[in-house]
Amino acid sequence: MIELQAIDVVFNKGTKIENHVLRSINLKVMDGQFVTIIGGNGAGKSTLMNVLSGNLIPTSGKVFIDKLDVTSMSVENRSGMVSRVFQDPMIGTFADLTIEENMAIAYKRGAKRSLSVCLNKFLRDQFKEALSTIDIGLEDRLKDKVSSLSGGQRQALSLIMATLLGSKILLLDEHTAALDPKIAKNIMQLTNKIIKKHKLTALMITHSMTQALEYGDRTIMMYHGELVRDMQGSERKGLSSADLVKYFDL
Repeated sequence: MIELQAIDVVFNKGTKIENHVLRSINLKVMDGQFVTIIGGNGAGKSTLMNVLSGNLIPTSGKVFIDKLDVTSMSVENRSGMVSRVFQDPMIGTFADLTIEENMAIAYKRGAKRSLSVCLNKFLRDQFKEALSTIDIGLEDRLKDKVSSLSGGQRQALSLIMATLLGSKILLLDEHTAALDPKIAKNIMQLTNKIIKKHKLTALMITHSMTQALEYGDRTIMMYHGELVRDMQGSERKGLSSADLVKYFDL
């Protein structure tokens, strides 16, 4: 379970350009929930992701994962629990390295550095098995450089890499926004498949009102650093994309 208690994030505090990005955020996400997050630019969505991933320590408040206080825990120490896929397919992978080299780095995420061999038959078999589940042929291209992949293929690889170590929480930061509609739909279907297979707790930022309602079981709306709507159950089922758009007229 994820629990945020009274999270505040203030940039440039005490100056003329002080910016209160998150305001008293209280949120509980139960194990296995898939939450979609909507809101306009500047609503605080990505800052919320940064707090959850450990990229940003809040100005005040507490972050708990399975009742463990991780508020001040680094990204590296939190990486065994939390994985993240970004909007830009180029961010999650290294273009000049091969698919298997990228996966080896993901496999070692959060581990202490050593001189041990990164790649061996066992790991390659593991990587092939993981890639075969997405059924786009990457399992036969382990030695190809990632630069040879399309944006959709790179994002699919990023999803596999993010879940390679069995993290319980998956953060999706507009991970289909840079893709064309057809590929974005395929990546969303793959995302849904991976979340269900691994029984992940997932939070996904999206600007697509269709995605916000089609996927997951709960939709949260943010506005000026606050959670202003929390829609789930029968309330959410009765909503349309047009209804969500109307909520932006606050």
